[in-house]
Amino acid sequence: MGCISHRRYRGFNQLNVEGSDVIRQLPENNVLFVSNHQTYFADVVAMFHVFNASLSGRNDSIKNIGYLWDPKLNIYFVAAKETMKAGILPRILAYAGSVSIERTWREKGVEIKRQVKMSDISNIGMALDDGWVITFPQGTTTPFKPLRKGTAHIIKRYRPIVVPIVIDGFRRSFDKKGIRIKKRGILQSMEVKPPMEIDYDNESVEFIIEKIQFAIEQHPSFLKVIPKDELDSEELLNKKREW
Repeated sequence: MGCISHRRYRGFNQLNVEGSDVIRQLPENNVLFVSNHQTYFADVVAMFHVFNASLSGRNDSIKNIGYLWDPKLNIYFVAAKETMKAGILPRILAYAGSVSIERTWREKGVEIKRQVKMSDISNIGMALDDGWVITFPQGTTTPFKPLRKGTAHIIKRYRPIVVPIVIDGFRRSFDKKGIRIKKRGILQSMEVKPPMEIDYDNESVEFIIEKIQFAIEQHPSFLKVIPKDELDSEELLNKKREW
């Protein structure tokens, strides 16, 4: 699967990487990556490439796919259960390491209110105990949406090293699912930032959420500096007017 997807980031389009040295300094387990989200699947597949290329000694590059022959296999990603059942490719990706959870706020496009399943939290804890976990705390590909507080609860409970990632260009490169190439020649970017400093005992859930918003550049204040050609949705335009 890595061989098939490699040209999507180094061929049809190019992926600019920053922060390889951060990846190489991380422990084997209990690392939580938090990132903004632009497509259902292209984002996380790109992270699999970047992490393994970095661990193989490549500096800010995924050149030469030789790193795929000895990959780090204990990398997991948090995904909605309904998304991972929607087709053959999602099911394959689920086998690759998804921690499937039930959304508490939306199902099949309908707004709902559902209690958090403790088994979902426990499964994320098991994944952290075994290796690295990628999560998209906004729970949607729409930019500048509020972060879900569940991410902060997980951080306070399991005390992982929290590494922010900021991605860009994926929304212009791929369709919403991240499967079909929408436009070629797009420069995608992924910045892996240093681990966050978090006081697990004394910082509130709300404070941790706000820190993550700034770290992944999804705080409402960032709307002020969004280039005009990036305002690709009516909802984002309305948010900027409100700001």
